[in-house]
This record gives sequence, structure tokens and C-alpha cells, in this order.
Amino acid sequence: MRLVAMLAAAWLAAGAAQAQAPVKAKVEGGVLVGETTDRANIFRNIRFAAAPVGKLRWAPPQAPARWTGERDATKNGPSCPQPMLPNDTPNSGGANGPIAEDCLQLNVFAPKAAKTAPVMVWIHGGSHRTGAGWVYDGSNFARDGVVLVSINYRLGALGYFAHPALTKDAGANATGNFGLMDQIAALEWVKRNIAAFGGDPKNVTVFGESAGGMSTLALLATPKAKGLYQKAVVQSGGGWFPPVTLAAKEKEGEAALTKAGASATATADDLRALPVAALVPIGGNYGPFIDGKLMTQTASQALARGTFDDVPLMIGANSGEDSLIGPGPLAPAQLALIPPAARAVYVEEAAKGDEVLARAIFTDRIMVGAARWAAEKAAAGKPAWLYHFSYVGSRFRPAVKTAAHAAEIQYVFEYWGRRTPMSMVGEDDKAMAGLMHACWVSFAKTGAPKCGAEAWPAYDAKTDKLMEFGFESGVRTNFRKPQIDFQQAQALPTLGLGK
Repeated sequence: MRLVAMLAAAWLAAGAAQAQAPVKAKVEGGVLVGETTDRANIFRNIRFAAAPVGKLRWAPPQAPARWTGERDATKNGPSCPQPMLPNDTPNSGGANGPIAEDCLQLNVFAPKAAKTAPVMVWIHGGSHRTGAGWVYDGSNFARDGVVLVSINYRLGALGYFAHPALTKDAGANATGNFGLMDQIAALEWVKRNIAAFGGDPKNVTVFGESAGGMSTLALLATPKAKGLYQKAVVQSGGGWFPPVTLAAKEKEGEAALTKAGASATATADDLRALPVAALVPIGGNYGPFIDGKLMTQTASQALARGTFDDVPLMIGANSGEDSLIGPGPLAPAQLALIPPAARAVYVEEAAKGDEVLARAIFTDRIMVGAARWAAEKAAAGKPAWLYHFSYVGSRFRPAVKTAAHAAEIQYVFEYWGRRTPMSMVGEDDKAMAGLMHACWVSFAKTGAPKCGAEAWPAYDAKTDKLMEFGFESGVRTNFRKPQIDFQQAQALPTLGLGK
């Protein structure tokens, strides 16, 4: 009996050691050593591009250096330079901790023993100014058979920035959309290397929220990105983008760098010598723009002209996108922007006062209406699916009535984040997460969302159906049609769509 006990103990110890053993993957740069958990094989801080420093600051991403031996991939890398809170709590993009220009890296969450598994590449939000890929845990996607890749990209004045000296230095190369270039470089890396983790490079879904959703739309309008993905998901990424030119961005850049200490005659080398600390605080309207080489039209123009990449698309927005303009009360100048004609369309909201009316107009103009229009245009080719997220988590009720910007992310990932203990998550919250996560997983696997008891129909402007994820989830017909028609009529003339 003692011998049996000893053998059993040895067997259990060996099994435990095997469960704790590191997991390895060989990519083009060398061998990575990650970690394995009960749900996923996880590899962190994988460089997909060289450090964008020195001559590579404000330049297209370059290939990273190879390494010899085995490289540890169990710890998160730094976030790209961005404003951080002084008490080290997460900022508006969910990031905290160290920042560095050497930040072009990604994390991989892979199913165990995966072979040709579908791949999803997540582009984080944060107004193109904050956030990081490492903030998001993709373990539950891996648990359900999907390889999840979360990426970093250059942000703020390092990510979307133009200046005459930099344009001159770029020569024939594209300039300005460096964050978008990074996203393309990450997708190219995925195409070349994801098979090492059991992923299928021919079945890639690119998806993102807010700035990540806007980036996804920009990728769909950028020829260089074509073929790097087969499906796309846009969460609160809008769809109506007025054109902004390189010349306009250059003027913004000149003014901003003058304030940061650059002289009016600064060369590209002078600008690249500026300390990061002088660049991070620079405010601006960051995001993809028409640079004339990489991006020759906005996503709105590509949708209207039929040159948008024709892949299956899921797109939607939340009921409380007005959280982006703060908790209120809104300033008189903001309330003064309410179009008089809107009062006849937003009758219910107008009866509740100008604050409610202004917030409803913002939500529809910036996100909800734009998503419907984008779904309609995209549906002229491969199918598109439109959604509306209105569910409010149990821990926020009854004080909160609408789903804030970014509120859907935790349900899509079926992961509650670092700041939400499970004791605050109700059973109905878990059910919503199970439903939405299944929709996204099925879309990645098959190219169509199959989830829940009610079939989610592809969008058709003639029937105007969407899926609402709310307290009572289900298909809705002509959802807020008068209000969205009104916003569409207001928005389209501002987008430079042409004929």
C-alpha cells in the first residue's frame, strides 16, 4: 500500500509539473516561451515591429530583430506613450504601468493543441490616445476555439501626426497614419506567424471598439490591408467621417510642436530629438486621415463609392454613447447646438428637456446612425449584421439607464476585467456575456453570427432589422428609424462623398 501511495504521489506530481510546464512557439524571430493555463496557451510581449525610436520615430514600422535561444513571453510589455494617471490607476483606455516608445508588440491567447483555428485580432480603443492590447484577456476566446491576438499601436502625437518636415523626409513613403501602419504591420505578422500558435492565417477576423472600431473601418478602406483578414467587427466605431487632408494635419502639427518647443525651422531630425515627455501631453483630433498614399479616402467615402473591402461585417453601437461627453450637466454652448428641426423628430426626448435631447442626438449622430448607414452600404456586397447594445449591468442599476460607451466589451470577451470582482456580477450579466460572446465566436468561425434562440438576420435596408442586446434581447424592425433618418440627412452632406 505504501508503494502504491508513493507511485500515486509521483504520478500526481508529474501531472502537476506537466500542467505547469512552459509552452513554446517558434516564430520568424525565434523561439518564444509562454505559459499555459486551464483555458489557453498565452504568449505576451511579442514584437511585431522594431522599436519606433530615433530615425524610426514618425516612420513606417520596420521588421523586428531576430534573437537566439529562447525568449521569455510570460510578461506584458509596456504600453505606447500616453497620458497616465499619477496614482497608477488605469486611465481612460484602461492602461497603467510603464510606457515606452519600444511598444510595438502583441499578445496571443491560443487554444491548447489548436490546428487551423479561427483567429481574431483585437484593436483597442482609447481615442487613438490611450489604451493597450495587454489590457484585454482573450482566454475565453481561446477556451472556445479561437486564437485571440491583442495588439499595441502608436498613439497620440506619435501615432497620427503630420508636419511639413516629416513629409519632406518621408519622400515617396506614406506619412502621418503611423498607428494605422502599425495595425497593418501587426496583421502582416499574424499572417506570417499565427500558424505557429495553431491559428489559420486564412481565417482572420479584425475587430475593435471605439478608436479600434474606427481603425477597423479605416483598414477596410485601405488597399494595403486587403487580404490580411477575411471578416470584420466594428463596435462603436461610427461610420461618418468628414475628410481631413494631410495639409490640414501638417498645419496642426506645426502649431502643436511649436508649443512643445520645436523651432519654426526644425528639421525631421530636430523633431525626432524632442523628448517623449514633450509629445505625450499634446492634445489633438487623432485618428486615420487622408494622407494621399496609404489612405486615399475616408472609410465613409469608400463605403459610398463601393471600394470598401468586401468582407462579412458586424457593426453596432450602444444606447448610451453620450457617456463620451461626460456626466453632465452639459454646457449652454453644447445645448445651443441642438438643431431646431430635431425637436419635431425627437419628441419624447425633447419633452424631457434639452439635456436628454442633446445626448440622444449625440448618440445617434456619432454612432447609432452611422452604424446603420455603414451596414447598409457594406451589405451591397457580402452580408452585414447590425446590432444595438442597451443592456445595463446589474451592479449599475437602477441609477444607470443606458449602456455607456465601451460597456459591451466585457460581455463580448466574457471577461469582467481587473476592476470588477465576480461578487458584483449577476446571473443575468453572465447570461448576456454568454450570448454576446457566442455571437462573436460563431462569426469568427463561420462568417455569420449564430447565437441565441432568435436568428439574427443579415441587414437589408428594405427590412431594416437589427439585433438588440438588452434586457429583452431580440430582433427589432425600423429601430429608431425617424431619428436615424434625420441624422443621416444631416450627416451625409458633410462627408465629401461626391456623386
